[in-house]
Amino acid sequence: MDDETLKVYGYVISSSYREKSVKSLNESDKIPTVLADDIGVRTNHISKVLKELKDCGVAECIDESKRKNRFYRLTSKGHDIVQLMG
Repeated sequence: MDDETLKVYGYVISSSYREKSVKSLNESDKIPTVLADDIGVRTNHISKVLKELKDCGVAECIDESKRKNRFYRLTSKGHDIVQLMG
């Protein structure tokens, strides 16, 4: 892995919410409410976590033009992070 991927990996695992979100998104694409239920946190926390994951290139929104029920998925960098998580 390159240095940038390792930095992002460190960033993701430094938060249990980010780590759980990445693991959950690895299973399937999800909307925020389903993701929040899946990892056991409130939806407003998930919005912040998804923004952080998008900003570092780990996750992406499939359709930014929608206001509700946006699906999120991992990017290729996100899948690399999952591999490092084991």
